[in-house]
Amino acid sequence: MESLTASLASFNDGLWLYLIIPILAALSLYFTVRSGVVQIRMLPDMFRAVVAKPRQEEGRGEPVSSFQAFAISAAARIGTGNIVGVATAIALGGPGAIFWMWVMGTLVGAASFVESTLAQLYKVKDGQDYRGGPAYYMERGLRARWMGLLFAVVIILTFSFVFNSVQANTIAGAIGTSAEAALGQTPGWLAAVVGVALVALVAAIVFGGLHRIANTAQMLVPLMVIIYLVLGIVVVALNIDRVPGVVETIFAHAFGLREIAAAGIGTAISQGVRRGMFSNEAGLGSAPNAAATATVSHPVKQGLVQTLGVYLDTLIVCSITAFIVLVSNPSYGENAGPTMTQRALETSLGGWSLHVLTVVILLVAFTSVLGNYYYGESNVAFLSRRRSVLTGYRVIFLVIAFLGAITSAELVWTLADTTMALMALVNLAAIAPLSPVAFRLMRDFVAQRKQGRDPVFTRDLMPDISGVECWEPEKPHTPPADEPREGRALP
Repeated sequence: MESLTASLASFNDGLWLYLIIPILAALSLYFTVRSGVVQIRMLPDMFRAVVAKPRQEEGRGEPVSSFQAFAISAAARIGTGNIVGVATAIALGGPGAIFWMWVMGTLVGAASFVESTLAQLYKVKDGQDYRGGPAYYMERGLRARWMGLLFAVVIILTFSFVFNSVQANTIAGAIGTSAEAALGQTPGWLAAVVGVALVALVAAIVFGGLHRIANTAQMLVPLMVIIYLVLGIVVVALNIDRVPGVVETIFAHAFGLREIAAAGIGTAISQGVRRGMFSNEAGLGSAPNAAATATVSHPVKQGLVQTLGVYLDTLIVCSITAFIVLVSNPSYGENAGPTMTQRALETSLGGWSLHVLTVVILLVAFTSVLGNYYYGESNVAFLSRRRSVLTGYRVIFLVIAFLGAITSAELVWTLADTTMALMALVNLAAIAPLSPVAFRLMRDFVAQRKQGRDPVFTRDLMPDISGVECWEPEKPHTPPADEPREGRALP
């Protein structure tokens, strides 16, 4: 098993450094230029869109709001990648990895805007709700169902199986660390008990459908972010004298001569981008599955909302983790990553903080499991509409959640890097040729906004775009017989 993990890790290093990172960086730069730096220029519109009320459509049930769709994607984004993943990036790539995480986090916001806008445009009706994502815009926008099928299989493998295992493993590990601190040892049966409890909680939510997942995410995501940010701010405040040195260290290790001479910059860039992408998922093709569920008046609104999600994840939550770790003067090394954040908090705040962080990890990992589940469900529906297939998927998902709690952490993290790279390649190959459609929608949105209107899109505005199922033109209002008509006097 160790030789397999080592071989896979070596393959991942080359795949990311020489293929994924250059492609992602080049496309994100292209999207940034073509969109006029949409990820910065339209920041005010992002905040307006995330708090906007959902559009109520005639004949449909309770709509999923922009914030609920944002919460579903944030539930998957803000997970162990923000706590364990960032620490692992520092352990393997040094403090310079954080700088490259910031750079790519800002740059890939444009890729997030493109993919989520496309997901909204090409979404489909699913009973009272909407469903969509890369598989759908590959089929409808590119007319390449084979590509959609490939992506659907890869995202199910990546999120429902591998990432699911990562989150379950992290939950079990965090509880084990707290148990060891409290009891002096970790009971051998603890991981299995954690696995069973996780399966029971997840099953109670996922069998309730999209709205139960959305409502749970809407409730837990703000709570977990606030708790973690408060912890981080307290740590930074207690070590405020070290913050200038930490910032200097981040930049020094990102560009330092010593790192160049030791070929360390490549490692820093690779680890920063890999862990950043695992965390913010921009360009990966996962967040668009959540973006498509929202009921909004214009596709661009949800593209902007998901771009804001990248900032929340990478520039705020990941940065808090970086400062928590770096102000504690950590020791670096391959085996230090998974526990660095816990040790750093304990150093700054005392033993009690270890247990608070365990609660935070439970929240972020649990909501990530829910987000991972929905991404898989959306793509299972693309593969087959049979109810038995969905039920089978749910059972397998729950089994893997249990197995992840008792599996080697090193192996599941390595597998996550491999499957994430494959998924990114397929999605980037789709959004590159479809991006002009997203930019047309953006220009329409901006034009309506300049006219002082709340932007509304209907497919008759761009009839040359094929494959659009939703976005029907609004039906003209026909007043009933007892309602006054223009030019008609009341009796």
